[in-house]
Amino acid sequence: MDLSGLRRHTPRSLAGRREAAVLAPVIERDGAAHLLFTKRAEHLGEHPGQMSFPGGGREPIDRTLTDTALREANEEVGMRPEEIDVVGRIDDTRTSSKYAVRPFVGVAPDREYVPDESEVAEVAVLAVDDLVDPANYESERRIGHPEYGDHRVHYFHVDGYTVWGVTGRMVVQLLERTTDWRVPEEVDRVVGPEADFPV
Repeated sequence: MDLSGLRRHTPRSLAGRREAAVLAPVIERDGAAHLLFTKRAEHLGEHPGQMSFPGGGREPIDRTLTDTALREANEEVGMRPEEIDVVGRIDDTRTSSKYAVRPFVGVAPDREYVPDESEVAEVAVLAVDDLVDPANYESERRIGHPEYGDHRVHYFHVDGYTVWGVTGRMVVQLLERTTDWRVPEEVDRVVGPEADFPV
């Protein structure tokens, strides 16, 4: 991964929805780049069981959204702020749960990370080489959604995990900015807004 193409400038605030931030941790393992994900606990009210990057809503104690991302990574998996080199960010994104999320990218050491069971069911470290493998990717176009209209949903299937939803959109952008991988022009299928998700 070439992280030099990531955005460096961070605007002061996000307009509109509740502010949130996530950290996409890049870990070098066995000479190859990996990304660390969390699998959200099943009892959570929003996006239970889904794969995500460590993160959450901004709190009054957070001076910046970078602070939010680092605090949440520490709380969720024990990733200490002083051991993270935040190298940039990707575009802000909105979620169905009314958040505006700023994703930061940081280089983290390769060590064991312990999930906080109140929020995180598992920690998964997935190889970038597997994420960019065409055999592990599929997408669909959902048409006629009452809020989002026609939109594309991305799925990355690696090591028994499926990364999709807003995190899938973040992964697409991160991979396109840091590797030679590009989203295929054609989707695998077109479905209506009520179709089951293939996860």
